[in-house]
Amino acid sequence: MRILVFANTPAHVHLYRHAVDRLEDAGHDVLVLTREYACTTDLLEFFGMPYRVYGEHETDGYSMAKFARELGGQFYTIGREALRFDPDVVFGRGPYAAYAGTLTRTPVVLVLDDEPGDFNHTVSRPFADCILSPAVTRRDLGDDHYTFAGFKECAYLHPDVFEPDANVREFLGVDPDEPYVLVRFNALDALHDTDLEGFRPEQRRDLIERLSEHATVFVSDEGDEMDLSELPARPYDLHPAMIHDAMAEADLLVADTGTMVNEAALLGTPAFRFRGTDDHEYGEFQELERAGLAEQFDDYAAVRDRSIEILTDDGAGERWERRRQEYVAELVNLSDLLVEVALSRGSIDRLSSPTRGALQPKRREQPQL
Repeated sequence: MRILVFANTPAHVHLYRHAVDRLEDAGHDVLVLTREYACTTDLLEFFGMPYRVYGEHETDGYSMAKFARELGGQFYTIGREALRFDPDVVFGRGPYAAYAGTLTRTPVVLVLDDEPGDFNHTVSRPFADCILSPAVTRRDLGDDHYTFAGFKECAYLHPDVFEPDANVREFLGVDPDEPYVLVRFNALDALHDTDLEGFRPEQRRDLIERLSEHATVFVSDEGDEMDLSELPARPYDLHPAMIHDAMAEADLLVADTGTMVNEAALLGTPAFRFRGTDDHEYGEFQELERAGLAEQFDDYAAVRDRSIEILTDDGAGERWERRRQEYVAELVNLSDLLVEVALSRGSIDRLSSPTRGALQPKRREQPQL
């Protein structure tokens, strides 16, 4: 078989990397189409995934009009590569996967998370043969929409596939018993982040200074704008492929971005998200809050004070790890599911009974009040 995968962000690389490895090991041909955005191609290189670049994703002054121009310029390359590869099934999300599948007359599988409806989903949904999303997804995307117990991060953080690197503390330069915190600042440069604001500059500085009184602070600044030279913090400068190892060993993650909060929570690390001006309700965060693995805050002082409270609580780490073990035991290994869906060419009816049983038709679920 020939499987075409779209990995447009670092998170997409992690989502598909185990499935790609397994499909290649089984003798199938896989091609990843990607764009130059953040560390996406760095991760593809690190994990040895077969890829080609179809364009760049510019983030300065981003808007829907700029997105449309960017999309139009990239479709030619996507079409050429898709026709040349001649896939049996296409995986991705948004207009890229929909276009490639339509052009090559190939089944399209969209793998989504729980985000508000937007342009990407609107234009791609009519062309999808199969849509997969977490059970906490609140949207009904039609008869071909199926949900699974878990999150998209279960493709790479499920206990069956993730084992932290025992040397990560040495790589970070921290002692075996030295507490440390990861702080993630969002660049807010994606289309769905338009007009959103996270931590303000003065809040970033205050947060770092206060946390540094109780732990070593590592800062991951997506926008690469912060000057840490006069602040009691170190830049997180390991290869981006090691971020989950660093998260798993951390005492706390504080962020104004979503994916890393989900990841830290599933690794059993206390994970706090500052909403800023984002007033959307996300099913994934609500579920992780219910499980006692993540917390969200609308007020800056509240997230700062709660972070300090956790860092001074000697039993916090054990509580979170216990909750994590109890919670993730019931979650789906999404990489297993992706491999089987690929081999079935996106046809749910062709799946084995156990895999088909792990999927629930969204349309048949009871309405959520």
